[in-house]
Amino acid sequence: MRTTNLSLVRNIGILAHVDAGKTTVTERFLYLTGATHKRGEVHEGTTVTDFDSQERDRGITIFAAAVSCVWDEHRINLIDTPGHVDFADEVERSLRVLDGAVAVFDAVAGVEPQSESVWRQADRHGVPRIAFVNKMDRAGADLDTAVDSIRNRLHPAPLVVQLPIGREDGFTGVVDLLDLRARTWQGDRMTDGPVPDDLAAEAVRRRRLLEEAVAELHAGALEEFCAEGTIGGATLAAALRELTLGGEGLVVLCGSAYRDRGVEPLLDAVVSYLPSPLDVPAVEGRTAADPAEPFAGLVFKVNSTSTGRLTSLRVYAGTIRRGDTVLDTGAGRTERVGRILRLQADRYAEVDRAVAGDIVAVVGLKKARAGATLSDPAAPLTLEPPTTAEPVVSVAVEARRSLDTDRLATALARMVEEDPSLTVRTDPETGQTLLSGMGELHLEVAVEKVRRDHGIEATVGRPQVSYRETVVRGVTGLVYRHVKQDGGAGQFAHVVIDVEAHDDGFVFESAVTGGRVPQEYVRAVEAGCRDALAEGPLGGHPVTGLRVRLTDGQTHVKDSSELAFRTAARFALQQALRTADMALLEPVVELVATVPEDAVGGVLGDLAARRGRVTDSTARGGTGVLTATVPLAELFGYASRLRSRTQGRGTFTTRPLGYAPAPVGVAG
Repeated sequence: MRTTNLSLVRNIGILAHVDAGKTTVTERFLYLTGATHKRGEVHEGTTVTDFDSQERDRGITIFAAAVSCVWDEHRINLIDTPGHVDFADEVERSLRVLDGAVAVFDAVAGVEPQSESVWRQADRHGVPRIAFVNKMDRAGADLDTAVDSIRNRLHPAPLVVQLPIGREDGFTGVVDLLDLRARTWQGDRMTDGPVPDDLAAEAVRRRRLLEEAVAELHAGALEEFCAEGTIGGATLAAALRELTLGGEGLVVLCGSAYRDRGVEPLLDAVVSYLPSPLDVPAVEGRTAADPAEPFAGLVFKVNSTSTGRLTSLRVYAGTIRRGDTVLDTGAGRTERVGRILRLQADRYAEVDRAVAGDIVAVVGLKKARAGATLSDPAAPLTLEPPTTAEPVVSVAVEARRSLDTDRLATALARMVEEDPSLTVRTDPETGQTLLSGMGELHLEVAVEKVRRDHGIEATVGRPQVSYRETVVRGVTGLVYRHVKQDGGAGQFAHVVIDVEAHDDGFVFESAVTGGRVPQEYVRAVEAGCRDALAEGPLGGHPVTGLRVRLTDGQTHVKDSSELAFRTAARFALQQALRTADMALLEPVVELVATVPEDAVGGVLGDLAARRGRVTDSTARGGTGVLTATVPLAELFGYASRLRSRTQGRGTFTTRPLGYAPAPVGVAG
């Protein structure tokens, strides 16, 4: 049995570059829907979703926060995501459980580096989006320029459904091109009226452009356009929804969230164009969003609070009730649901149950981690977990007082549980505890969390980047024979492998013929090769960028086993890597710096000294925008350096580009 109410649910995220206005948009959503009675402001530290003390101190979103509100009888479950590149993993985990998203862009800057990164993340997850061009009241704001930026850098088909009324400080509202009505605001009060006379002709022209753009993409709209010479409002709205759900078009709206202009039409667009849980394909083994199916849900966030351990999850099928026993399918253990909470950032309302399509938190699960599938024990199911990026920066962390050493280890373990993009390990040479993450800010936040939440004073070493090793020239026909006799059952495995450079990652192939190596042993050879990738010969760094081909082998009727072949493969690949020509790889980022024109020369010189390669330089309104590829290791402390070179007026952002060969002399 289905519930028709699911068509009135929207699970969405707010995505953007840092400072584009995501949190302000979220706050206006909550205020206009009556979920809050006062508008929260980022600069005042009064927002609902940026509730953590560090978020308020720094003025940025660090942790994805879930809230819920109701608009036009639709329940909107919304996740406000971070915009800073160091917290991209929070965005990744959120996108995995969302059905749709609002992408927010700055009307002056257009597409910024992290805008592009989160857009690509949403592409990978197939999340339908609409766009909101924010800050239309700023000097230099221009909707058409921002839309061109979206078209040229992100490559969607923008379908602009509004025409701004006024420019910059004079921005007062929008013309809705579907019904050709003007929406204007005084304070937070919206007035609906006729299109201003001076914009009437332009509104008609833009409505025509919208119809033509939709007709090019949608067969039904094209048929009506050809027959009638125009597209009716109902057909146009239906076509826009279908194009949004299929990812073939991007509905674009505009406004100024801070000045409360344009947010009501954006809420209408969320309801009109973004998908409900019924529009999302069913997970394998379940009917789409059916509360009567066996329960299946995906954990996307875990955090410890004063009220206990909160496990946030998306329910994909079935119903979960307080007191139910659920199976963590990956771990193979059952846990009991104590309470079910509908979250409002750091506040919550307790509910008796959650059904397919809901995003909730549960209390009582002691072991489930982010990415875990929870299911009905009688109908096990495994959902694809969100991917976790590999850390690129590490710092040594040590408790100031020896008495706090064990407490520090416990606190770090808890943080890793909450944030899978953090890792903790012990350096085998120095015995130091190394905390690794996605960037300097990510690690600063983690260490500060240890201090604030656990009362532990810790000393932190200088940041170090995480290097990789790769094959430049491989080896062919390397033979390794593993023979071991110790009185009991012996071990025998004989393998012959080729190793060569590969564009990305690790690829294993078997070219063995005639059954000389049984298939179960081939799988063991692949596992052994993966074991060998953990430490390369240059400096003990992980190895990537290679292809291994098993070309031959021999077995023994009694002494061969999967363990023997796994061991032989590990030693064989280690020997091959020692023989091959290897190179050190270092993480590199794309840096975009916005600086006063008179400081451009000094900033360019500084980037060159940091081994930066400038790829673009443009002038925009008295400022220079510099784009460069720079090794991450050279950017530690760059924020202070840039401020000093630009008298505090320069800003920069980065996004990871992967790994590149490190020059000779760079220590790994």
